[in-house]
Amino acid sequence: MSSSSSVLKEQIQTPVIHECDLCVIGGSCTGLFAAIRAARLGLSVAIVEMQNCFGGVATSSMVNIWHSLLDAEYRDTIIGGLTVEVVERLQRREAVRTIEKNHGAAFIFNSEELKTDLDEIAQEHGLKIYFHTQFVAPWVEDGKLQAVVVENKSGRGAIRARFFIDASGDADLAHRLGLETYFANHWQPATTCAKVSGWSTLTTNFQRAIYENAEAFGIPEGFAWGATVPGSDIFMMAATRVPKANPAIADDLTAAEIEGRRQVRALFDIFKKVCPENQLALQALPSRIGVRESRHVRCLHQLKGEELLYGRRFPDAIANGSYRVDIHHQDKPGNTFKFLDGREVYERPGFPNQQGRWRPETAENPTFYQIPYRSMVPKDGPDNLLVAGRMIDADETAHGAIRVMVNMNQVGEAAGVAAVLALKDGVAARAIDTDRLRNTLTDGGSVIIPN
Repeated sequence: MSSSSSVLKEQIQTPVIHECDLCVIGGSCTGLFAAIRAARLGLSVAIVEMQNCFGGVATSSMVNIWHSLLDAEYRDTIIGGLTVEVVERLQRREAVRTIEKNHGAAFIFNSEELKTDLDEIAQEHGLKIYFHTQFVAPWVEDGKLQAVVVENKSGRGAIRARFFIDASGDADLAHRLGLETYFANHWQPATTCAKVSGWSTLTTNFQRAIYENAEAFGIPEGFAWGATVPGSDIFMMAATRVPKANPAIADDLTAAEIEGRRQVRALFDIFKKVCPENQLALQALPSRIGVRESRHVRCLHQLKGEELLYGRRFPDAIANGSYRVDIHHQDKPGNTFKFLDGREVYERPGFPNQQGRWRPETAENPTFYQIPYRSMVPKDGPDNLLVAGRMIDADETAHGAIRVMVNMNQVGEAAGVAAVLALKDGVAARAIDTDRLRNTLTDGGSVIIPN
């Protein structure tokens, strides 16, 4: 009998290792910011993270860029809250560089410094922190989500809580609860970043070098970019693309990690070929590949690309954004960008940009878009569960814009505050007073724009 068809029958007694008001699964900035906002409003909070630090893509995947907190015309501030607080912490250590009026980046930071700042802010708020801890399964009793089973070096245990936030990135908790989830037809491929020293010795256009040699070295056509880490000569290079691998499937994720590292090495081989005198040296690889998209949760409202691009205002809006729609394609090389002013650009390395419009020109354009609370409330989910992060309900176009960290940070904060209101009022997540949610977010420093 093959191992795949055999079953091990075991009986495991799972001790309750912690009890709290709120348990957050996932310690990205999304999950951590949810935990912090809830703790500030009086909840006892536990947070479970499989890696050894907070920050998610910003730290473990080494993507050291946060985008603009201003509207598309750089006039009004549309994002506040913990994103601003963390930037200010980094500024005190000269660990962040600011870029003015740039659609692609606003803050370039040192990911290693960010790790310690996030540790400190979590400890300041009394969070019960579980690093190196894997979520295993939900525990449902009497039809209610009562606890989550986790496992770490100390063994298996259960965390019992009154409310839960799934900030796992891949909707692990929601999926294992049996809630409706889905994948985009062409989810955005993942990228393995790398930290490189000696970048100034590469005396050639690195994007052109990659394009001209990609096929020979097995590099998929993609979008290469990077940023120098503040206070150093280390360059964070994001130039790989791992298509077809589904990050929510274990074998695919394993293959993606290996392929991403292979591509990084191939890039170094390309650079050695085109610029033999370079002194590039690989300094670090991420502890986890940078995932843009995987599983989504079906929620009370799916945010549509048309709603986003036309700047639709929502009465339950809990986040604002101005980052362009940015789609890394699975089914063809290059990226498509769509802007709120109606422009559309398809960029493919080695080819002229294809300029066009997704809508005709108008006298006025929206300057930001919004994310509604309903898009993070699972349809037919337990009363005490919210989802926060890249798995919220959004179509392929909307996801291309909202997926970036400054947007998801706000979603996390909203989830934390909503958990507080649900518990205080004794109501289901879907039934909270969203006007009160928006007012409480504003009181805590978030930018909530009146409708």
